[in-house]
Amino acid sequence: MNIDMIDAAADRLNGHARRTPLLSSPFLDELTGRRILIKAECLQHTGSFKFRGAWSALSALTDAQRRAGVIAFSSGNHAQGVALAARMHGAPAVIVMPSNAPAVKIANTRALGGEVVLYDRETESREDIGAALAQERGLTLVRPYDDPQVIAGQGTVGLEIAAQAAELGVTDAEVLVCCGGGGLTAGVALALEARAPGMRVHPCEPRGFDDVARSLSAGAIQRNASQTGSICDAIVTPAPGDLTFPIMQRLCGPGYVVSDDDCLQAMAQAFQRLRIVVEPGGAAAIAAALIRSKADTVIAVATGGNVDQAMFTRALETLT
Repeated sequence: MNIDMIDAAADRLNGHARRTPLLSSPFLDELTGRRILIKAECLQHTGSFKFRGAWSALSALTDAQRRAGVIAFSSGNHAQGVALAARMHGAPAVIVMPSNAPAVKIANTRALGGEVVLYDRETESREDIGAALAQERGLTLVRPYDDPQVIAGQGTVGLEIAAQAAELGVTDAEVLVCCGGGGLTAGVALALEARAPGMRVHPCEPRGFDDVARSLSAGAIQRNASQTGSICDAIVTPAPGDLTFPIMQRLCGPGYVVSDDDCLQAMAQAFQRLRIVVEPGGAAAIAAALIRSKADTVIAVATGGNVDQAMFTRALETLT
């Protein structure tokens, strides 16, 4: 993994992915006593940054591989990204999703043309199911984070952060990234190492599912004891990736851990102050920017906005 791969992914994404805005709010600055900037990837195609990695991976396949089709496993955001990228490439897509994924994510994946295969997150392995289907049907597996082309695609978020921050005169900042397996975190860290070395990336995770923070602290990959129990479904993964962890270990600062309630409150603040809709897992970095970071300037990536109405209502109720 290197900056050349990220630049190449950016070239392939040009004209297909949105250049999402870097937002600010004087209310958030006053609330925290620091400058906070929000990279609104919730406004990306399919409502999350995952489209970038999906398009990067699909566009790097051979024509024969695309004709045969792809398979992915995801709680919803990678699922939708792969389904849309596959449809745009004219490729079949099979998506393995947990049966308790938010209904809106399952419905959207099907609407985008993905064939959804549901599984029990507690008793079945999505990796095993995906591998079996890939072999049976001759499908190419597009992993959610531990894939070089996926990491490269996600790294384009970092390229945009570096350029947009420079336009604002910002060269030194903490960059907070909602983190599951680490594809986005690793990609952004690689991009910023090359284009904005004064910025330091910190992964942000929900309490009880902070495998990356614990892994960085221990110097070795740690696993989560459970795969359920947090509303931040988008960033609940078993452990950091074998490809992503060494990158994060080399380039990232300590991880920040936030509670589910912190994420709900961050969702409400993002809506009230910025008028953007963010899902719980996509709000972890905003939550950390509000209550964990002490840096003078903080850039938080709002990674996704695919939230059910009931959960969003629950978030807004924290304002009363």
